[in-house]
Amino acid sequence: MLTTHPFDDDKLREECGVFGIYGAESAAAVVALGLHALQHRGQEAAGITAFDGKEFHTHRAMGHVAGNFDRDDIMRQLGGASSIGHVRYSTTGETALRNVQPLFADLATGGFAVAHNGNISNATALRKILVRRGSIFQSTSDTEVIIHLVATSNYRTLIDRFIDALKQVEGAYSLICLTAEGMIGCRDPLGIRPLVLGKLGDAHILASETVALDVVGAEFVRSVEPGELVIIRDGQLTSHHPFAERAARPCIFEYVYFSRPDSIVEGTSVYSVRKAIGAELARENPVEADLVIPVPDSGTPAAIGYAQESGIPFELGIIRSHYVGRTFIQPGDKVRHLGVKLKHNANRALIAGKRIVLIDDSIVRGTTSLKIVQMMRDAGAAEVHMRIASPPTQHSCFYGVDTPERAKLLAAQMTVGQMANFINADSLSFLTIDGLYRALGEAKRNDEIPQYCDACFTGDYPTTLTDFDENSIDDQFSLLAERVV
Repeated sequence: MLTTHPFDDDKLREECGVFGIYGAESAAAVVALGLHALQHRGQEAAGITAFDGKEFHTHRAMGHVAGNFDRDDIMRQLGGASSIGHVRYSTTGETALRNVQPLFADLATGGFAVAHNGNISNATALRKILVRRGSIFQSTSDTEVIIHLVATSNYRTLIDRFIDALKQVEGAYSLICLTAEGMIGCRDPLGIRPLVLGKLGDAHILASETVALDVVGAEFVRSVEPGELVIIRDGQLTSHHPFAERAARPCIFEYVYFSRPDSIVEGTSVYSVRKAIGAELARENPVEADLVIPVPDSGTPAAIGYAQESGIPFELGIIRSHYVGRTFIQPGDKVRHLGVKLKHNANRALIAGKRIVLIDDSIVRGTTSLKIVQMMRDAGAAEVHMRIASPPTQHSCFYGVDTPERAKLLAAQMTVGQMANFINADSLSFLTIDGLYRALGEAKRNDEIPQYCDACFTGDYPTTLTDFDENSIDDQFSLLAERVV
């Protein structure tokens, strides 16, 4: 399976991206294009479900959208004017075709397909209750819990059943559901995971990011509000707010890394925020140096901001190959190390003898930073100063992000000085949490009512975590570690 990030062994990964369209000719083809734009959110598997007016048709496969949905025989099977799709990177459930979404079920109210971005943090507890009641699960995905809650609800209409199901779950979710009557979109009450609304002619679109709308030529209408449920039926959209109003806490890491830089999140350009983050980083952590070098590609906008603010020239000191996915040379440590250079290589003529500032978005396990710093030293750098465009990642995420258990998060185990020694950098500095908020236009973090979900930095989780209490958290992560490769 190909991957798109050159340092893919040590990055936080979003669980998935979702895209749906209602009322368009060749809807599945539009969904495939939209999913391709969201490929960065999930590279493990992809799926599309379409409704042709009579029957639902689904194709799900491991790997990328390209290669699975570029075949005429597959796309011909996905006829109809309404369709939803999903790209996946698993955080809950094993890596297997049975967990690839959209998930589909024939309910008493008719066919029901669902694509989910996020993570249900009480899914294990709910699953135990449902199994005792007689539910038979076909996957190990937390998303299937929602389907069973809808199926077993005592309410009469599908919408009431769906709302009843969502009121029983905790955690984060952006959902797109497809039924014979229409398409449903919903965002969790805190708005942790993103969802936007667009239009393509008379057709309505729901997607994880605005970049997917751009790619298919659609108009961005607005973000789906936290806790909002939209129903698209017969060409009309209706909006409902079935949950008690709460202060929104959208994921702050969307701005740091997850979203594509050409996306607009909550009305703000991700690219602009990342440049502002770099500028804040330069103000907070100045250093005398000759060059500012980004770690491709996620560190580039922040590096531009750092260079502009500091006056230190920006240069491309690491060149990445765009034609290599996962290293295909496997046997032996020495040969495997050579394979890494297929993906990225130091610009030796530029770096030799220079004091450099390396800009990256985050440090997770530290293995990538160690490799990059060594690459710079091997290329003859006189000094290597690492600057990270986010606060230290010290806590695990339970809201749909693939995060190692805390014991494997470098910042949770070491001081900044110890981390600098570990990665062999001359200095290491992180953006402060208030600096991150300033880059987003806030004066600082409101510690009483935080403006974003920043639990991976602060440990301040905005919801209860039923499945991850102090007694079960280690067991849960050990299970996930066994399931997710």
